[in-house]
Amino acid sequence: MRLQSDAQSWFGPSLLDPGLELVDNPQEFERLWRGFMTARATLGLVLLLLQVTIYALGASKDTTLILICTVYFSAALAVRLMASPRPLGKTFDAQWTATLGVDILVFAALQVAQGSSINYAPLFALPILMVSVLGSLLLALGAAAVVTLLMFVYATWTSLQVPGDAASHFFQAALTGAGCFVISFLANQIASRLANVELRAQRSQLAARVQRQVNELVIESLPDGILVVDQSGTVRAANPAARQLLGAERALRASPFELASLTGWQGLVDLMNRSFSEHGAQQADITIHHAGRGPSRVRVRTQLTATQGGHGESLCVMFIQDQREMEARMRTEKLASMGRMSAAVAHEIRNPLAAIAQANALLDEDLSEPRHKQLTQMVQQNAKRLEKIVEEVLDISRVQHRDDGLAAPALVLNGAVTRICHDWQVQTASEHRLRVNLAPGPIEVRFESEHLRRILVNLLDNARRYASQQLDAIQVSAGKSTMGHVFLSVWSDGQPMDQSVERHLFEPFFSSESRSSGLGLYICRELCEGHGASIAYFRTMKNVKGKAVEGNEFIVTFRPTPSQNGVSMASNNTSVTPWLQTHR
Repeated sequence: MRLQSDAQSWFGPSLLDPGLELVDNPQEFERLWRGFMTARATLGLVLLLLQVTIYALGASKDTTLILICTVYFSAALAVRLMASPRPLGKTFDAQWTATLGVDILVFAALQVAQGSSINYAPLFALPILMVSVLGSLLLALGAAAVVTLLMFVYATWTSLQVPGDAASHFFQAALTGAGCFVISFLANQIASRLANVELRAQRSQLAARVQRQVNELVIESLPDGILVVDQSGTVRAANPAARQLLGAERALRASPFELASLTGWQGLVDLMNRSFSEHGAQQADITIHHAGRGPSRVRVRTQLTATQGGHGESLCVMFIQDQREMEARMRTEKLASMGRMSAAVAHEIRNPLAAIAQANALLDEDLSEPRHKQLTQMVQQNAKRLEKIVEEVLDISRVQHRDDGLAAPALVLNGAVTRICHDWQVQTASEHRLRVNLAPGPIEVRFESEHLRRILVNLLDNARRYASQQLDAIQVSAGKSTMGHVFLSVWSDGQPMDQSVERHLFEPFFSSESRSSGLGLYICRELCEGHGASIAYFRTMKNVKGKAVEGNEFIVTFRPTPSQNGVSMASNNTSVTPWLQTHR
């Protein structure tokens, strides 16, 4: 049967498994051991004082009992001061003899030497209790059996000394022996029960500690802010997201802090007061005003913690969501819906657009006036632009229904990159701006040649749009990294990207240019993933005319082929970070 707290714990079933071994608490055992040893020494001192008193009063002139008590007290005190705590074994070993054996023999000797004037049988309870608590049940029953046997030997000896009263002596021995067995069994069961309870408590504490650590980790990493506020307005706890949303130096460093200390947080204070006054959850959109910054719109939900039996302090837990993040998620969902709709619309307007382009070409043949020619050229340019947008929109649905990249034919990367870069240089007249760096020797990758062309041309067009007019402002590199990964990179000396642009770089329909569809990099990523490759953006340094120049770099890491030695097929989606670290 598990404890109730364990059943409510996420980690209870695993941590409270019966087979789980926990380390015993050595301090607890040492405390019990020293307690019993102190009791033995104290009992020895009491017995010694008792015998000295009897001798001083003249009730007995025999010094044997004083000698026995002196030896017992000295032995018990020596064990208490010099011996180290050690659990009892499972047999009558040397440790049992030095402690329990001495006790039993001394008490038996006192009973025999004192005669029937004083009954020392109750003293046998001390060694019986000690072995029951510090040892096993078998050893405890064995000690009780030894005491019982000695009691019957003493009863036999007494019967021989005083004939005619043997029955009472044997009855007293049997009663004492039965009491020893009962005490040994019950004491051992109680000690085992307490040990099990302590073990359960340790396991419950372990489960609670692990669950608390996981809860703290989850709360710390939540993107939404969480505040725990008491009725006086003191913030007891706040996760990093909440401190960032509050935006004040006091909230970022101090803990706890007063929620009413800044006027910009007044909306949170009002919502907290309303929650406590109405004793229920509240929700509201609040504007947080930051000093030196613009206001932030947040959505706040509150919950009150339950009190036990109507007693104790209730706390208000505030869940804070940034409205900008919520709006960004809504925009992403809308863009996805618009993308599906755009693909359908693009498919429908493709044929009418082709008809317009063909009609414009026929009309251009019959016109001779320059002004009319200029108009047909404008129609032709915009028709080509629309055709390119339609193709990019349709490419989204194509790349989403692609085949596995392993079925793609083997492609010599060096030759394909050389051809594509040469064709692009001729078409864009960018011979002086582009430099191609290829590793010696053929390198094969599993990739469709047309898809590779589209990726590389798209990256080159982006680089040309933002690169300078300097020599080698655009650089294309291909080869193997020191980690054995085949890569293709396109670098340009353009200005750093804005963080808001970089965050959504590979998302569809996102572009910093008003005349761009925002589908180029998204299609590149989809084509790469379709062939088991990956694409990433970094801000890196390149050597341009002997100087280190910082620029924008897009790196495509290809899926390893079976022919690449030392490269495991398990590293299909390996990150490009190791390559970047060795070429930075």
